[in-house]
This record gives sequence, C-alpha cells and structure tokens, in this order.
Amino acid sequence: MSDPVSFTVHGPVVVLRIQNPPVNALSQAVRQGLAVGMDRAEADAAIKAVVIVGDGRAFIAGADITEFGKPPMEPNLPDLCTRIEASPLLVIASMHGVSLGGGLEVALGAHYRIAQPDAKIGLPEVHLGLLPGAGGTQRLPRLTGAAKAIEIMTTGGQINAAAAIEMGVIDKIEAGDPQEVGLAYAMDLISSGAPRRAISELAGPEAMDWDAAYQGAVSKSRGQISHGAIVRAVQAASEQPFAEGMKRERALFMELLTSDQSKGMIHAFFNERAVSNLPELKGVRPRQLNAIGVIGGGTMGAGIATAALLAQMQVVLIETGEEQASAARSRIEGNLQGALKRGKITQEKFDVLTTVALTVATHYDTLRDVDLVIEAVFENMDVKKEVFGKLDAVCKAGAILATNTSYLDVDEIAAATSRPADVIGLHFFSPAHVMKLLEIVVADKTASDVVATGFALGKALGKISVRAGVCDGFIGNRILAVYRTAADHMVLDGATPYQIDKALTDFGFAMGPFAVADLAGLDIGWMTRKRKAPDRHPDERVPTYIDKLCEQGHFGQKTGEGYYVYEKGQRASMPNPKIPVLIAAEQEKLKITPREFSDEEIVSRYMCAMVNESAKVVEEGIARRPADVDMVLLFGYGFPRYRGGPLKWADLQGLDTVLADIERFAAEDAWFWQPSTLLKTLVADGRNFDDLNRAGAK
Repeated sequence: MSDPVSFTVHGPVVVLRIQNPPVNALSQAVRQGLAVGMDRAEADAAIKAVVIVGDGRAFIAGADITEFGKPPMEPNLPDLCTRIEASPLLVIASMHGVSLGGGLEVALGAHYRIAQPDAKIGLPEVHLGLLPGAGGTQRLPRLTGAAKAIEIMTTGGQINAAAAIEMGVIDKIEAGDPQEVGLAYAMDLISSGAPRRAISELAGPEAMDWDAAYQGAVSKSRGQISHGAIVRAVQAASEQPFAEGMKRERALFMELLTSDQSKGMIHAFFNERAVSNLPELKGVRPRQLNAIGVIGGGTMGAGIATAALLAQMQVVLIETGEEQASAARSRIEGNLQGALKRGKITQEKFDVLTTVALTVATHYDTLRDVDLVIEAVFENMDVKKEVFGKLDAVCKAGAILATNTSYLDVDEIAAATSRPADVIGLHFFSPAHVMKLLEIVVADKTASDVVATGFALGKALGKISVRAGVCDGFIGNRILAVYRTAADHMVLDGATPYQIDKALTDFGFAMGPFAVADLAGLDIGWMTRKRKAPDRHPDERVPTYIDKLCEQGHFGQKTGEGYYVYEKGQRASMPNPKIPVLIAAEQEKLKITPREFSDEEIVSRYMCAMVNESAKVVEEGIARRPADVDMVLLFGYGFPRYRGGPLKWADLQGLDTVLADIERFAAEDAWFWQPSTLLKTLVADGRNFDDLNRAGAK
C-alpha cells in the first residue's frame, strides 16, 4: 500500500498529496501523514510554503466515519487543523471535487484556498446528528458571518465554487491540474510577499439575536438537536476568544456524538448503502436493461416512467385508450417540467425525453422489444393476472415482468404466466420519481439474475433498494397495517386522531398516521378492510367509523374531506367535526368508556406495535436483517432519520424495556399484542438487533 500522504519538494514549495482512495477520507494514517509532512517541511529552511492537494476525484470528502465509536487515535482532527494553521510557512489548500466535513475544516486551517471551477464544499455533519467538530463552527463564521455559516451547517448542503468565493470561503478559482494550480498559486504568494493568514486570528462574527436563531433552527429540525447545537457553537465564535470557542465546539460535538440521535443517524448512513449488498447476488450478472415498459399512466405509472426517463432509459407506456394515453403523457411531461425548473435537465434534454425517449401507446404489441415491464394498474388480483397474461404473450424471451403491487401475492401473479422465474415485485412509493425507497419482492421462483436486475434498476434510478419476501404488504405495508391499527385502537379507547398525529409529529414523524391516511386516500384502507374481512380473526378489533365517511364519498385530501377538512386552494387543514361524532357513536355501540392518553403512552404503543411486527418480519425472513426494516421505514414511511429506524430505536431504548411494554399491553388485548418470538429470544440471550445486523453482514 502506498503512503497515504506523499511528500514532494518543488523548489521552495512542498506538496503534501493525500492518496487515500476513493475519496481521501481523513483516516488516522492520513492525519498522521499530514502532521509528519508539516513537521518535515518546517524543518527545511529552504521551504517557504506547503500545498495540500488530494489525489483522484476529490480533495478530502470528510472524516473517516468508520472510526466513530472507536477509541480516539492521535492526531485528532481538531489538533491537526490547528497545527496546520499555526505553521510559520504559507499553507495553501488546492481543492477539487468535493471538500466536505473534515476536508473543508482542513482547508479552513490552511492560510489560502484555491479551487477548481467545478469544486464543491460543505459541512454535512448535521446529516449524522453532529456539528463540525474540527473548527468548522469557529472558522467558517469568521469568513461568512454567523447567519450564512448557520445556514450552511444546518442544511448540510454542498456549495459550488462560485458561491464559495463570493462568501469569502475560497480565495481564487482556476482551472487546471490541482497540484500545478496550487504550486503556481504558492509561487505567486511567495513572490508577492503575501502574509501568513490564519482564520483563527480574524475577529469573530458579529452578534445576532442568538435565542431567535436557536429557536428558528430548532423549529426547522423536527426535533433534531444538532441544529440548535450548531447555533450555540457559532454563538461561542462570536462571544469568546478562538481557543475558548474551540473548547465549546468540542464539548457540543462530544455531547452530540454520544447522543441516541447521532447513533441513529450513523446507523442510517451505513445501512442505506449496505441493504443493497446481497451476498447471494455476488457474481450474478444482471440482465440487459435499456428499454422498459410501464403498464398504466396514473400517478404511480407516470412517476415510474419519469424516473426511468431521467435515468436515460427508453420508456414505452401503455394505457387503455387514447384519452388516457394523452393524460398519462401530460403527467410525465409535468413531472419532467419540474426537473427542468429545478435545473436537473436542460430544455434540450426535456425535448429528447418527451419525444425520442418516450412512447405512449394503447397496444401491448408495442412492448415486444422492452427488457423489463412494470405493471402499475389497479390493486386487484384479477386485473393484475389479466395484465400478466397479456405480457406473457407479447414480451420477448428473457424480458422481466414486474408488478408494482403494494400488498398482493407475487407468487400468485407469477403463476398467471408461463415464465414465473422472470417475475418479480418492484414496489415503488409515490411519487415514484421522488421517493427514494424501492422494495424488491422476490417470489418463490424468481431467478437470481432477475433479482440482480431489480437491484441494478434501483441503482440506476437512484433508489434505496431493499429485498423483501412475499407476504401481505411485504415489509413496509405489513408493518404499517399493524402500527396504524394500534393508533386506531387508541382512538376507540379515547385518544383523538389529532392528539395522536401531534404526538407522533412531535416524536419526529413527517406526518401523523391520520394525516397520512388523508394524503394516501381513505379508500385504500377501506378497500383493504373489505378485502381482509372474510378471513378476519374473531378477536381482531377493527374500527368501522371511518368507513361511514368513505361510504359518503369522502376519501381525504383528494375529495376535500377526511380526518381533516381541506379548503380548496388552501394548504392548511382543520379537524373534521364529523369525526368525533362518528367515533362517539362507535364507542357507544361497542360499550367503550373513553379514557385519556398521554402523549408518552401514544408514542409507546405506536412504536411498540411497529417494533413487534418488524421483529416478526425479520423472524419470518420477509426482511433479511433488522437494518432492512429500518431503511424501509426511514425512506418510505417518514420515520425520523435521527432515530435510525424502529429496530434501532428499540435497541436504544433497551429491548427488555420494549418487551415489558408489549407484555403489559397484551394484558388488555392478547390477540393483537402477541410478542415476537425473536424479540423474546434476543432479550433472553442479552443480544439486540444490531447484533443480527453484524451477523448478517459477514
């Protein structure tokens, strides 16, 4: 292995070149190499400047996150940045690609910064539940001012070079080889007698209304604590000498690092990449994937087609008639117009996608040459079987036939064809061109290269792809049905839908379950209840009050009335006064005396129901690992990222505590609250879900 930091002399300038592929993460070896290189350069009286540059495609993409949770290894990053800044030599950071997190903090420790035109910078630590911990909260606001620094750090986004130079974060933009550009800049600085310029020696940012800034950051964070901590760290930069500000930053960083929120977000960071790495697919080559078909041009089908077009695929969409086909094309064009407005595509690209790349037709024969077809029609088994029979007849040998069903049996759908090995479930989430989750549902006879192709498609579309087995609802919707039922039970027993929604948004969910039901359409749950009614267990409690609203034609947002009332043209909603009346009538019919629920009990019951069913999904092999469940809930169901997912949350609470709560709830309703065997086994063995994740990764 080559030295992670090379040392070369170019006249009066030393170049320290970081060589830690793929993105030059600041591992202990890199930090040590930079420290040793600085010592060596300063020991040579002929050296006047040091240029730090990155090899490959980036300057430095950040800290080495694999070191988190391990004993600290010297030199630590804050000390390294301070050591670089304290050098009597001129230190220049020549930046290309990305300079993120600790990478930008190293550059801020340098005295001058030059960047390539396409370079990007950022401090994304907030996405790990952290704040920049190597001087970022102290140095950046000295250049940009407090408000801009807080914005950069609380959003965690990337900033292009043009914006960075305007803010004063970099000093110069120049195209060329980063090392040669850096050397030329160093020689210019030396020849002009430029002074050594340490950011830490600049005045702190001007004061602002810190409490207002703190409240503003907290209000936007949906409960994530790192946003407020960032404001307090920048406040220290304003009010205290640099050294004291660094101490405050470090204390806040360590507080966040040991928090449950950071543990949850680090869990999410690692596992959103890990879930698509299936051991059984190692060495399995995906099938060719150039052109795809989509059956159905409604919201879901149009979203899938849009996602495929944006991934540079040819798309053939089939609708039932010319009017429906025209409407489908309009939906797709509308989606692409959104991408055009956001700068994701050019007008020229838009024109190509909507003319050359997209075909909208009414005849299945048009699908003869596609490599994969995704069915996105009405959620009815007979309808889907009919579609798959037609696809079986017209699609070429080797074409993959995929269903976008949310609940139905993929094995039964596959049996409607003569090629069950080519059939797979690809469960997209609406809007499909926006939502990140893709459940890849593997049926009994699905071929391994078909599974590999599903994951290849997910990667091409930029999705977080998770393998799921066949059961009613797969991973996400199966678990959703249970925790939503827990919420329904609480409504019957005395909590209001509005108290439940508020308690759960306070917990960190993007929306509460009843607001979500209105958004998705109340007719979906109504239809599901009717579908399951013939096989329902006699002990199952199923609220029917909301069905009466559905019978009147009220299905939530799309009709203007559901749990909430939606005024036309208004984004805000108000509680529907009909709902308490309907609930009271059902309580009276069932002879239930309503009781009060605390917000804490609401969260406990909701989460315990989610965890218990999630454990059963893992226990049955529907999900291969607990982390798979966590990623499904994070990316498809609005679960707060800073809690890591339901099973990570359970680990952080303590599985013995969660199990005790479930057993306590079971005393009231033994049928619904049947503890998972896996959960009981883990508690008995003193293990947790992360132990299963580690075992599954081997």
